[in-house]
Amino acid sequence: MSDTLTAGHVLAETDAAGITTITFFHPSHNSLPSRVLNELAQAITHAGQDEATKVIVLKSEGDRTFCAGASFDELLTIETKEQGLEFFSGFARVINACRTAPKIIIGRVQGKAVGGGVGVAAATDYCFATQHAAVKLSELAVGIGPFVVGPAVERKVGSAAFQQLALDAGEFRSAAWAKEKGLYAEVVADVATLDIAVATFAVKMAAYAPDAVRAMKQVFWQGTDHWETLLTERAGISGTLVLSDFTRRVLRK
Repeated sequence: MSDTLTAGHVLAETDAAGITTITFFHPSHNSLPSRVLNELAQAITHAGQDEATKVIVLKSEGDRTFCAGASFDELLTIETKEQGLEFFSGFARVINACRTAPKIIIGRVQGKAVGGGVGVAAATDYCFATQHAAVKLSELAVGIGPFVVGPAVERKVGSAAFQQLALDAGEFRSAAWAKEKGLYAEVVADVATLDIAVATFAVKMAAYAPDAVRAMKQVFWQGTDHWETLLTERAGISGTLVLSDFTRRVLRK
């Protein structure tokens, strides 16, 4: 297995206030190979079940790219539909872990989010970003399409904005655009301000009544129970398309 597929990590830390910070990292612009995706889903699920956790902060390391999406190196290793399904199911597991966690998840997006990275941001409940956190759904440009992350993104930004992102796959939309459409709740100037805003909001959330927060979380995600099967079905679509000659040519470039 190549170094890029074994690199990266997910860390989870809970402080005295009950704020669990889950951090993911990969040296290739925080892209997401299967191992990191699965560890991320497990960390979110565990924090959601942990009685000591009152609120979850989801972030990536570094000051630049939040998440570059799927690992292109791993996409090139996929040889069967079954392998493709398993890889893209990793994104389904992360989104469903966010959806079903009974705790509010605060997103911290310090820089650009691409493809699956937009889906991760959309799966949080309240997302902070810097002005540098532009977004792009690049999947169609490589012959795949944002099938798995689509429901999460569309739920946040609406059908029209999702179509703009999905079809204009080569272009970034600004953080201001993402805030206007509802993906980001707040956009700040820089990382230092971002950390203050996230920390302040997390402390506020941790002080709320857990039962009330849990009930609100269920209300927020009402109507998404079918995602457990829907996102897996969507993963199968992407897992098949990634084997096309078109996608192979683009990925090799």
